[in-house]
Amino acid sequence: MKILITGKNGQLGQELQNRAPKGTELIALDRTQLDISNAEAVMNTIGQYQPDFIVNAAAYTAVDKAEQEVEQAYAINATGAENLALAGREHGTRLIHVSTDFVFDGEHSSPYGVEDSVRPIGVYGESKAAGEAAVRAVLPEAIIVRTAWVYARHGSNFVNTMLRLMAERDQLGVVADQIGTPTWTGTLADAIYTLASNREARGIYHCTDAGAASWYDFAVAIFEEGKAAGLLPQERQVQINPITTADFPTPASRPAYSVLDKSRLTQELNFELTHWRQSLRQALTT
Repeated sequence: MKILITGKNGQLGQELQNRAPKGTELIALDRTQLDISNAEAVMNTIGQYQPDFIVNAAAYTAVDKAEQEVEQAYAINATGAENLALAGREHGTRLIHVSTDFVFDGEHSSPYGVEDSVRPIGVYGESKAAGEAAVRAVLPEAIIVRTAWVYARHGSNFVNTMLRLMAERDQLGVVADQIGTPTWTGTLADAIYTLASNREARGIYHCTDAGAASWYDFAVAIFEEGKAAGLLPQERQVQINPITTADFPTPASRPAYSVLDKSRLTQELNFELTHWRQSLRQALTT
């Protein structure tokens, strides 16, 4: 199978390259090689490589900056997604488009299902919801994978930020009233390749690790697992304090609850999910 990956230098793009199944031919491109907001470039590139699958791991993910950089967010998350779908339709190429829990408003008290109505509460989520809608309109057989709280051992993410701050500070305040599920890129990459290998897969799937946590819970686990993995000194002590969203105001609103229902992924594809704490341990020791 020949797979073209966009956003090759991002967390997910790198993990997709590292975890590609044997026999997979990868074409991994960064933004300098393929700007997905450029419709002509996308059409020409897909025509040149003729992949069996496109995996769109490119995204504008600066949630707070998106409130000011609206045009840039939509260019990548909405127009870029539509361009890939148009090229996929033109060249008979299947598409896996990665989306986000931020398409939901966070007002649920139980996990969001794949058929639940989207209602984003910020520009980032709005741009991703627009991308989803464009993909579904242009290429109904495309696969959309919504995920959340993504991290890897490399790159800029909550885990690495926490490990750095825990090495520098004796006390941290972490939001405890936003609930979701941390997702290791290893889990997400494996799910994407499982979807690509299934000819019947189409439509929306949710993929995160198993379980649920607050950012505070996640931070406490990062501290404990970081020490266990030797990434923080054993004698290191950090006081981690739970705070509210109101205590830590940000330009963009965030869903208070964004746990995703993964039952379609686990039942239709027999994909086994690992609890987020176990995935964190694996990510820090791999």
